[in-house]
Amino acid sequence: MYGPSKKFDERLNDIRRKHTAMARGYSTEIRSDGLIVVKPYVRRRGFSIPVAGIVMLLAGLLFFKAFILAAVGPELYDERIAKLDEGTFVEQGGAWVMQIEPATEYFATVIGPIFR
Repeated sequence: MYGPSKKFDERLNDIRRKHTAMARGYSTEIRSDGLIVVKPYVRRRGFSIPVAGIVMLLAGLLFFKAFILAAVGPELYDERIAKLDEGTFVEQGGAWVMQIEPATEYFATVIGPIFR
């Protein structure tokens, strides 16, 4: 390839790469000499755990269990969990997750009077 044309293509590739990086987000800052510099956000590598999402999911499951326990009562709830425990592997897993623990029982007693 001819020299000036090669340099032009390299500059175009640099511009495309910078444009793609800027499309994902950027920040601007003013240097001490007054020049405004735009920098793309650096994308982190690796896996990040959304802790708030997991906590919200677990809290939702806890309140769902407490709601069901308060709505049907402990005797019927235990019967249904026992029926699930006799089923397939997935149903047994559901029975293990839905079993009554102290937190579920506490929240069921708190929200129980609201539904009755």
